[in-house]
Amino acid sequence: MNNYIYIIVMAMVTVGVRVLPLTLIRKPIKNQFIQSFLYYVPYVTLAVMTFPAILTVTSNPLAGGAALIAGIICAWIGLGLFPVSIICCLMVLLVEFFI
Repeated sequence: MNNYIYIIVMAMVTVGVRVLPLTLIRKPIKNQFIQSFLYYVPYVTLAVMTFPAILTVTSNPLAGGAALIAGIICAWIGLGLFPVSIICCLMVLLVEFFI
């Protein structure tokens, strides 16, 4: 019986989070702070979910850290997502092979 209550509460929260902004906010948002906040929320959420996994998914956290640094440098110089991911994977492979 408790499982059904959990599912109903989860469904209500999910619908509420998606429907309430559509019903309560009808005009365009003109506040620059709120616009920039809403613009960066997906990136921050992705970073918060990805960062711990980068360091813990490898057998050696040093390999994950090296791949993180290599990925930051490659992204900083303007490489795309696919080359950055390939370079990070190669960095993990190299560090775990030599350590």
